[in-house]
Amino acid sequence: MSKHSDYIQQETVTGVVPMLKSDRQYSFWDLFLSTSGFAIATWCYTQGAYVAQYLGFKQMLINIFCFNIVWVLIECLPVLFAVRYGIDLWIWLRSVLGGKGVAILSTVISLANFGWYAVAANLFASSMINLAGNFGLALDISIWKPALGTLCVVLGTLIALGGPNVIKWTNRFLVTALLGVGIIIVVLCFTAVPIADILAVQPVLPEGMTPLESFMISAEGNVAFAFSWSTQALVLPRLAKTERSGYWGTSLAYGVVAPFFVAAGGVMALAMFVRTGVYESDPTMMLATLCGSGFALLSLLLVAFANVGTQGTGSYVNCMIVKSGLPKISYRLLVLIAMVYVSVLTIWGGVEEHFGTFISIAAFIQAPIIGMIVVDYLIVRKRKLSLKAAYFMEGHDAYQYTHGFNLVGLACVVVACIVTITCVYNPLTGEIRSGLFLILTGSGFDAIFGGLLYWIASLTPLKKYMLRDRDDLEIV
Repeated sequence: MSKHSDYIQQETVTGVVPMLKSDRQYSFWDLFLSTSGFAIATWCYTQGAYVAQYLGFKQMLINIFCFNIVWVLIECLPVLFAVRYGIDLWIWLRSVLGGKGVAILSTVISLANFGWYAVAANLFASSMINLAGNFGLALDISIWKPALGTLCVVLGTLIALGGPNVIKWTNRFLVTALLGVGIIIVVLCFTAVPIADILAVQPVLPEGMTPLESFMISAEGNVAFAFSWSTQALVLPRLAKTERSGYWGTSLAYGVVAPFFVAAGGVMALAMFVRTGVYESDPTMMLATLCGSGFALLSLLLVAFANVGTQGTGSYVNCMIVKSGLPKISYRLLVLIAMVYVSVLTIWGGVEEHFGTFISIAAFIQAPIIGMIVVDYLIVRKRKLSLKAAYFMEGHDAYQYTHGFNLVGLACVVVACIVTITCVYNPLTGEIRSGLFLILTGSGFDAIFGGLLYWIASLTPLKKYMLRDRDDLEIV
């Protein structure tokens, strides 16, 4: 009996069994800090430096905060059902994509999501090598970069194996310290370089690019940044004690804290450009150049702790995503497989090399899913789900659809991606193909168009196919 109880508890915390209110262990601050710890790895500085190359200081701040806040507030609406039912996004998506559709897409998207952690691990390794160099210790990059990157992945894996409770206590310390260091760094940048010089920096635009196109390309980077981890964002909220704490804990972490660190990276990049004429994204290098090697020690906290913490939280949420599609696989086994996979990506280094393209592609896959889930939750299914059908209990097969695939939902995802890439914006080449990009961005159009297609389908005779669960008496 004891083993049986332990198994149920294990499959609740690190599995897909609905989380009862009595089992919820995250307050607003716990969720806010854990989600913030997940969001503020060194990739924020890479993103900030990317945006700073296209915009001046004031435009950069407007671009970073406005686009992130608006889209995050919308995409986090499904958090309300995640908390209400104690399930994550991918369990609800069984009603939108079908059971096998979720199994395939959750795996594909997680394989893409893990690219983020390879970026974080490589940035960790580069910063540690630069930090050692500032103190006169020369490390062979060809040996130490893959070794340190892999170490980052392994340390994060140990946190992930500890589960939500370890993640919670790790981030209580980690994020509080990182927020303080982030504020200190922004102040240091403004004192190391005259504010007037930072404000005076004007981007050198590629030939033929207009200021509006430059602004919206930066906006695409920020919208894609928000969407590229959107399907990861709706896993942790199932641990929240109330719907309010779940929604605001998630929204404020992704919509305010993460953009703050992106903006800090942008400020540092602008200050570096004033000082050296080169945009830089490595916080260790920037702090050493702007403030001296002593201050570069702050990057030990920023880079080492932030990236290890992010590895841990990211491994947990993505393995939970895979488990929602393949529930019989052990969580511990998934975490270990993820460790090997991310280590291989880290040693390869290709994701970091094509960072801008990577986040747009990751966003393009996930954006229509987010658009569809918001429309399904608010308009089509009207906040009513058959939990028994979502868990494929005997006699409740509403979400089996066609051999496990909801053909309407999957078609909406594919069509939205194809139309966006061919008619609006190609993330592989950076080519703007429609004026719609200058209004919605590519990722924004992808999300809106996916949701619109799904809503239109619900107004046709396909509605009966999409809402088979309306005949299920177990709707909650």
